[in-house]
Amino acid sequence: MIDRLLGRAELKERIEELEERNHHLERRAEAEADRRSDAVADKQRVEERANRLDDRIEELEDRISRAESDAVDVEFRRVSDVRGDRLDDVLGRLRAIESDDPEGLLTAFVPDDDAVPTSVSDRLGDRSRLVRRAAPAVVVTDDTGVVSGTLSPALPPDPFDEWESRFRLRDEWFRPTGRFAFALVRSDVFAVGTYEGTERVAFEGFVSDVKEAHSKGGFSQGRFERRREGQIDDHLKKVRSELAAVVDDVDRTIVVGERSVLGDVREYADHVDVSDATGAPRDALSDAFRDFWTVRIHAI
Repeated sequence: MIDRLLGRAELKERIEELEERNHHLERRAEAEADRRSDAVADKQRVEERANRLDDRIEELEDRISRAESDAVDVEFRRVSDVRGDRLDDVLGRLRAIESDDPEGLLTAFVPDDDAVPTSVSDRLGDRSRLVRRAAPAVVVTDDTGVVSGTLSPALPPDPFDEWESRFRLRDEWFRPTGRFAFALVRSDVFAVGTYEGTERVAFEGFVSDVKEAHSKGGFSQGRFERRREGQIDDHLKKVRSELAAVVDDVDRTIVVGERSVLGDVREYADHVDVSDATGAPRDALSDAFRDFWTVRIHAI
């Protein structure tokens, strides 16, 4: 009662209210401090992770730099094309090499740049990149590194790799052997020869009347193209007839020529290849024959 008279009751209520507000503010401050502490901890964790990533990046960059500085720039020691007597001489030299070790000489056929066998990559190391560049190729090397090179076969064998006492180099991969037909097919020219080894014993050839490219446009251009395509079709019918008459008289048939027409005669060929030989049938066939049986040698 005295408190009410003196106004103490209101003061006490005000004090309690202020104390409650102060306690609330203290709780908020504590919560805010906790949040700041968590934020600082999160920031520290982020900074630590960033530092670790920076260290990892620096490590990888250093490894790349070392790898690039250690990389060996390899090139072919020599590149040459050989045929005829010169090819015979090269093959003879390689065949004359013999190892006392029954597994001292490695021969392999690599059909493309993605098919280098482990035996070759292990033996040649960085230089196996040159084999990829030379493929398709027959690889010859030995366990001492004295001999190391590739030869491009005219008639590629199935892929293989083997260590033996001699190099495996078969004539039929590189040279004309046996009785075979060799034909050149273009959209307007055909020539075929029957060969016994390097000697041509028979020949057939002709040139068809196929119109050249037409310079006019419009309807006349379309009509001209249809006429030209018909002439090419007639030419290829004659070609297929000639090839059909030859294939039964030989051991194998090789057809070279324009890429655009090879698909039309593939069924008559054991092997096809692109050739840019042009001219009269007999001369064009001779040029194509010489180019086909030329072997490229890469010294590595």
